[in-house]
Amino acid sequence: MKIKRLFLLLVMVLVSNSCSPRCEDDSCLRILFIGNSYTFANDLPVTLTELAKSGSHQIETGMAAEGGMTLTNHADSADTTSQISSSQWDFVVLQEQSQIPSVKEFRLNQMYPAARVLVQEIEGIGAVPLFFIPWAHRDGWPENGMQTYMEMQGQIERGYFDIANELGAPMAPVGFAWAVVIQEHSEINLWQADGSHPTKEGTYLAASVFYTVLFQESPEGLAYHAGISPESAAILQKIVADMILKNLDQWNIK
Repeated sequence: MKIKRLFLLLVMVLVSNSCSPRCEDDSCLRILFIGNSYTFANDLPVTLTELAKSGSHQIETGMAAEGGMTLTNHADSADTTSQISSSQWDFVVLQEQSQIPSVKEFRLNQMYPAARVLVQEIEGIGAVPLFFIPWAHRDGWPENGMQTYMEMQGQIERGYFDIANELGAPMAPVGFAWAVVIQEHSEINLWQADGSHPTKEGTYLAASVFYTVLFQESPEGLAYHAGISPESAAILQKIVADMILKNLDQWNIK
């Protein structure tokens, strides 16, 4: 057990400064991910990089992410501030700890003040803040009155919508696409056994959402499948394209 914990700690340290190879092309899109284990599970930035490559796009990514880290932690972190100013990022992705957005008191007193600070820093370097709307826990959060996944998902969506609209920031609606998959294709398993973290399919779905938001292009037909079946990849690609490209204004995408 101690060995497993030491291994997880080492993984957290390594991914906190993870990034894809630098690109020098003027068309390269530079994206910094700020978050926690939902971001580094299955290495979302690398999955997105490979997906973009299959769509003939070049991106460079960086990542500041540790398990359980909140936006408040990041707003107080000299390391995160250093990461934000370390490159000419085009987008900086913000992902809150999984439970905080679902409780009004937590988001008002923790998430929103931290998001305002981080967005000010991000806009100060000329980058665009992009809110990563995640998925709820498979079994909800009964301890805080959310008995089901859908109850918790609704609160998370409201939490992100309010702050993103206040700050005029675009959103990557991964949780919305997740809900469609759950309702229409329950044969695709998006959660790991813990009912919280994403499977490879879940991460591929997230990467497809980011691809569509960043390039405003459909991911349908992209050959990179990140180790999931071609059939599942095709389903996830179509759901994402249909949900986002027909409703760009809803996600503040310009």
